[in-house]
Amino acid sequence: QLQLVESGGGLVQPGGSLTLSCAGSGFTLADYAVAWYRQAPEKEREWIGCVRFSSSGLSPEYADSAAGRFTISRDSAGNTVHLHMNNLKPEDSRVYSCAARRTSSMCAKAPFWYDHWGRGTQVTVSS
Repeated sequence: QLQLVESGGGLVQPGGSLTLSCAGSGFTLADYAVAWYRQAPEKEREWIGCVRFSSSGLSPEYADSAAGRFTISRDSAGNTVHLHMNNLKPEDSRVYSCAARRTSSMCAKAPFWYDHWGRGTQVTVSS
């Protein structure tokens, strides 16, 4: 079972920035579409954005609520996908998870489309 591993979560002050990372455990993400989600206790999972990798480069897509503050990138080797978060607010405090599916043709919003998931990393925005 291929597994994703998130890292980089923690405590950050309001207005601060944080970068989360998503890596494949034993495999590279170079051929995968990757999405980021977040979820608060007893709330529905919220799609943040996704990215696919093709010969033309990265093709990120973002939720309206994330555009402008959140950015998805990938390292040059294609092994790790990052979620850069700026101007964080207390309401951004959630468990953040990444998901992946092996394809370069598209990425999707629906969680059921992805085959592999990480366990998530907690982000807490508080003074």
